[in-house]
Formats: sequence, structure tokens, C-alpha cells
Amino acid sequence: MIKVGVTGAMGKMGKEVVEAVCKDENLKLVCAVDKINIDGEICADKEVRIIGDLKSAIEIHKPDVMVDFTQPKYVFENAKICLENGVRPVIGTTGLSDEQIQELKELAQAKGLGCLIAPNFSTGAVLMMMFAKQAAKYFDNAEIIELHHNQKKDAPSGTAIKTALMMAETGKMTFTQGNCEETETIEGSRGGKSYSDIHIHSVRMPGYIASQEVLFGASGQLFKIRHDSMDRKCYMDGVKLAVKYIAEHNEFIYGLENIM
Repeated sequence: MIKVGVTGAMGKMGKEVVEAVCKDENLKLVCAVDKINIDGEICADKEVRIIGDLKSAIEIHKPDVMVDFTQPKYVFENAKICLENGVRPVIGTTGLSDEQIQELKELAQAKGLGCLIAPNFSTGAVLMMMFAKQAAKYFDNAEIIELHHNQKKDAPSGTAIKTALMMAETGKMTFTQGNCEETETIEGSRGGKSYSDIHIHSVRMPGYIASQEVLFGASGQLFKIRHDSMDRKCYMDGVKLAVKYIAEHNEFIYGLENIM
């Protein structure tokens, strides 16, 4: 039985993780952390109550794995607290910089602990990223449009950043080949420029949960890969897969595609 804690337990994703863990016979919810909603019952059948401090929750309940769905301003420190106290983090919160990811990798390796960071836990979204990487070998021009609900704090999304990184791993220096010299009359209208000059456009609007479209172009043809999430439950199979994997492996993993 894997002992699991959840940070951000009262958030929309956190609540789904709590429910998924409670329903899995191989997982046991031992603690729930939330900085805002404190001391409320989170899972009646297991009598788990919310704690406001992550380090205290770890010391009292000693989880094997801590799942983090909090906010970009908290996730880095949360992950360090977990690793420094012998707990393996599974991180779904986006907004980590490349430098922070590298620091967590070095800390996990120094501690001999597993750590998994996944910009997206939806198997369909991960397949979209994998297909985009394959398509990137055959197209010289590409851009990404990501669309999320208007309560998402970071832009671009972690999924879009990871997708661009995977596409850039094909070795191409730029995905804007043949483009004319551009002038933005409104700053930012061409989106943000990421790895290998891939432009990322972020949309924030009520009605969306999470969607992404990767656009490829070449002379005489267009190719699009799109994924839409309509319900947060679609992420739970990926979360449980990550928890069960990282509980048994002392690896640093960035991206769910590495264990699918």
C-alpha cells in the first residue's frame, strides 16, 4: 500500500486527486494540505483532515509520495520540502522554470529519491505531445495555441512549453523557416517565442478547461494536432500511474511520456 499525500487538496484538481486516491485499493490517502482551507474533513471514510503546513503534514503522517496541484508560487518550495524530508514528489503544478527543474533534479539525485514532474497527466494530451515531436521531423514551420480557463495563473501552459521542448529535440534550430521580417504593431500579437523559435499563443477564457493545438505548415499543406480536456477526471489515470511508478523508482522524470 502506497501512502499518499495531496497538496492543494481543496483546489479543483486537488479534490479530484483525493477522490481518485481514496478509490484505489493500492493507494492510501494519509494527509491533505491546503494553505487556504484548513482543518476541514477531506475524506470521511479515511478520516483525513486538512493541514495548513506541508512540513508538519510530512512529519506527522509520513507519506511515501506527495502529489502537488497548488500554484506556481508555491510548487518549487513544496517540492524541495518533500525531497529534503524523504518524500517523493509527483508534480502537476506548472510554472517551474528550467533552472528550478534542474535544481530539483539535482536534489532528487542527491537524496536518492524519485521525483516526477508532468506538465500534463492526460494520456491523450501526452500522446498529442509525442505525435507533435514526430511531426516536427517533417515540417519546418510550427506554432502552438493553448487555451485554458481564465483562472490559470501561468502562461504559457506547462504543456505548451513541454511540447515545444520535445519538438526542438528533433535538432532543428528554428520552426520559422522562410518567414519574412516581422513588425508587431501590437506587442505580443505573434505570441511568445520558445525553443527553436516556436511561437506559443495563450488564450484564457471561461468555458475552457484545457485545450491545445499544434499547427504545422509547409508549401501546399497544413497539419493540425489538437487535444481537448472536458473533465478533470481525465487526468486521474495519469496521476495514479505516476504515483505508483515513482514510489518504486529512484529516478527524476520530466514528462509522463517517459513512463507510458
